[in-house]
Amino acid sequence: MTKPKRQMRLGGFFHPTGNHVAAWLHPEAQADAGMNFRHYVELAQTSERAKFDLVFLADSNATRDGNVAALSRWPQYMAYFEPTTLLSGLAATTKNIGLVATATTSYNEPYTIARRFASIDMMSEGRAGWNVVTSSNKSEAYNYNRTEHFGHDERYERAREFVEICRGLWDSWDDDAFVRDRETSTYFVPEKLHYLRHQGKHFSVRGPLNVPRPPQGYPVFAQAGASNTGRDFAAEIAEIVFTPLHTLKEAQDFSADIRGRMDKFDRDPSHIKIMPGLNVIVGRTDEEAEEKHQYLQSLIHPDVGRQLLSTELGGIDLTPFRVDGPLPYHLIPDVEGSSGKRIMDVARRDNLTIRDSYKQFAGARGQRTLKGKPQHIADEMEDWFLKEGVDGFLIQPAHLPVGLNEFVDTVVPELVRRGRFKTKYEGKTLRENLGLPRPT
Repeated sequence: MTKPKRQMRLGGFFHPTGNHVAAWLHPEAQADAGMNFRHYVELAQTSERAKFDLVFLADSNATRDGNVAALSRWPQYMAYFEPTTLLSGLAATTKNIGLVATATTSYNEPYTIARRFASIDMMSEGRAGWNVVTSSNKSEAYNYNRTEHFGHDERYERAREFVEICRGLWDSWDDDAFVRDRETSTYFVPEKLHYLRHQGKHFSVRGPLNVPRPPQGYPVFAQAGASNTGRDFAAEIAEIVFTPLHTLKEAQDFSADIRGRMDKFDRDPSHIKIMPGLNVIVGRTDEEAEEKHQYLQSLIHPDVGRQLLSTELGGIDLTPFRVDGPLPYHLIPDVEGSSGKRIMDVARRDNLTIRDSYKQFAGARGQRTLKGKPQHIADEMEDWFLKEGVDGFLIQPAHLPVGLNEFVDTVVPELVRRGRFKTKYEGKTLRENLGLPRPT
């Protein structure tokens, strides 16, 4: 019998109007997308029609800070739905697709998050996933009774304890604890209820959770750590990793590094899926795709471009500097995030101006951009997949909903024709569809 071809995993990673920083200005984009529920329903249902494994929603617990004139031209993170609430609505309007959202461990309580994701998993019959973050937006501190953000190491220390508590709370009840037997007047079996009684450095949580054990045991964990600490955290808890990857060699090295770290946490390397973001622009020809990209690039206002770089480069004010001049390297602080470091390294290497830098970054928010006709895009995706750089991709269309429709209607059929993507869902839960085990 011929062994079936290994198939890639696909998800949709949706910033409201699209992944390009100027997407909302495109006449085909949904300008009010952040607060338009029907828009998200359309995206989720289109993704489900294509048999995507999941949809993925980012989050921040604060608006952006910075130059108000620039922010007034840039809607992302200024007005949009709280994502776990949005997932609850999408659970009722979809049947098979996984539903993954971001929730920070820095500005939440473990009991609240455990209860919220257990509820979504119950409502969706086992399709919930949690993107575990430690918050990158320092402004969130001001909304949670703090004057500054937690330090890098402390954030990850809290996150580990936070996840440990959530796992314990999801184990509050055995799978068969709720018998609801009218004849014996027994609603649940007392011996199958478990108190957590956690006393740790950062949290004290007694439990138990007032939601039964989720259908998946635990929601699927996603994580995007790029630093050494972040990679260890991903190797310890993540089942989906979506750190930006720009070259095949980088992807191969990252995948090998993460899987190599899993041994010290007694985890099977096959129990993690490397799925970097992929900013896709599809055209009938490569030239048409490039024209679409350049049109979006032309919509970037210089104020937005400067502010975009400022956010990634530690908050430096770039307004006094000529947009067609170099970055003021001597004034830029050490940047913690991988995106900021990449911007600096590439600008120095290629002698880029401020305009060059923000155009390069704005097109994909630090992720890889892939432009061209469907066959070309499928070639590139298949190459990375076959050469063990990735297990799949989170597709981030440049503008929505049209960019998603184009990918679904042209690239997905090409991947299916090659036997690299499925034509039906393999299971009922997100874990089953990703080939991940259910925690016992």
